[in-house]
Amino acid sequence: MPLHHLDYKTTGAFSSLLTDYLAQHPALQPYYQRFPTLEAFEAQIEEKKQAYSPEARQRLVAALREQYASLADVHPSVAANLGLLEKDTTFTVVTGHQLNLLTGPLYFVYKIVTAIKLCQQLKERYPQYDFVPVYWMATEDHDFAEINHFNLFGKRYEWAADNIGGPVGRLNLGGLAEAILDQLPADVPALFHEAYRESATLTEATRKLTHALFGELGLVSLDGDDAALKQTFVPVLEREIREQASNQAVQVTDDQLEEAGYKPQVYSRPINLFFITEEGKRERLEPEDDCIAVRNTSRCYSQEELLTLAQQHPEQFSPNVVLRPLYQEILLPNLCYVGGGAEVAYWFQLKQVFADNGMPFPILLPRNSALYLGRANAGKLRKLGLTPVDLFKPLSELKKQVGAALGQEEVSLAAQQQALATIFKEISDLAQRLDPTLVKTVAAEAQKVAGGVTGLEKRLSKAAEAKHETAYSQLTALKDKLFPGGSLQEREDNVLSILINNPQFVSQLLEAFEPLALQFAILEEE
Repeated sequence: MPLHHLDYKTTGAFSSLLTDYLAQHPALQPYYQRFPTLEAFEAQIEEKKQAYSPEARQRLVAALREQYASLADVHPSVAANLGLLEKDTTFTVVTGHQLNLLTGPLYFVYKIVTAIKLCQQLKERYPQYDFVPVYWMATEDHDFAEINHFNLFGKRYEWAADNIGGPVGRLNLGGLAEAILDQLPADVPALFHEAYRESATLTEATRKLTHALFGELGLVSLDGDDAALKQTFVPVLEREIREQASNQAVQVTDDQLEEAGYKPQVYSRPINLFFITEEGKRERLEPEDDCIAVRNTSRCYSQEELLTLAQQHPEQFSPNVVLRPLYQEILLPNLCYVGGGAEVAYWFQLKQVFADNGMPFPILLPRNSALYLGRANAGKLRKLGLTPVDLFKPLSELKKQVGAALGQEEVSLAAQQQALATIFKEISDLAQRLDPTLVKTVAAEAQKVAGGVTGLEKRLSKAAEAKHETAYSQLTALKDKLFPGGSLQEREDNVLSILINNPQFVSQLLEAFEPLALQFAILEEE
């Protein structure tokens, strides 16, 4: 499969914070520990080895084995990785994402493949250790509107579930078959149907689907919404309830980032915790004058009541975006977090939170980002005389490039406009000498004539374009297809748009991606 690369900055699709990070801009260096290179992992391994206890490892493996007990047939590669996690020489590379229906946008798959490929490369570089790719399932997220839909072949599929507002991973799948599965094209692979039709909750379905897609590659999926795992989080819960320290740390960092010219990605709250109510809702905890209130309820706890509850039932507490990364790193022997540009940005806000809790800060690796050109689209591109890299140019510039290749004369009356401007300047000077009251009249005529020439230029340009209208229509359609809604393909299209016609897509991604190259990839199907 032909492969092309270009800098993230060249695409024009990524934030200045991300491109500055990739360029190792000095202003950002205080906000991360180590830049993602193979050599940097040596020190990261040593640091994590000292911080991660045998008890934490035992608790993790026990929870994972219990979670995987719901699968009828665990792939040998996953079973082997669960066994490796028992050893103190095994570390993880983790990526996290919401429980999007049928994987949601393409970048969900790109994240996971990046983590898997990096583990393979780390094993080659450090053969004395083992590395397990982990998908952190965002089961506690309660923003249902962000995960209840996906786009496939230009159609939006959406699920309207009942009893929303709680952790999405706990949602039962009632109505999903009728709303989504029964409406899918007939050639959707059976594994997508089976994962949802044979599961009771969204967590179970997502684990089955990721296992079907990536189990052979050893991917381990972890659900943090687990009573046993939440026991490890009690010290953080207590500190947050007593001191609200995380907000203080983030506020200081946010001020520094803003002073350096970067806008903070996420908003920190006085208490960065949610509370799971008896009704199963996930509500914010908010300090009031004499208690800590559970938002949207009448319940208000004293600090001591909440501390007792945290000690006895930590599963009723759920970290928000500020504390979730810390919870993840407490649970896992993790070295690196693989995330999108926005995720890397909010991790930069958290380094002091980690330091305050004595927790190693992981290496931050932007996930591989890519554009996929199917055989038909690649053929159309070649017929237009364009390269895959050209696609990132504005449509107007591409039209000129295609027009030049087709022999279209470029229409520009700029020289004529300049000549007319010179002539009217001479007339204006004459009017100034003979009758100054006529200067405004001359200027009005000059503007009128210039406007007429501009109109003629547009009409002549349209006439020139009409000769090659078919080529321009193909170009516009191709640009719209590969950049749906003007956005990157990976942010809109679902993996099924490729997988249905190319069952080898995941293995091709694994071969093509180079996680530490830190470049945008264009994959062209032959």
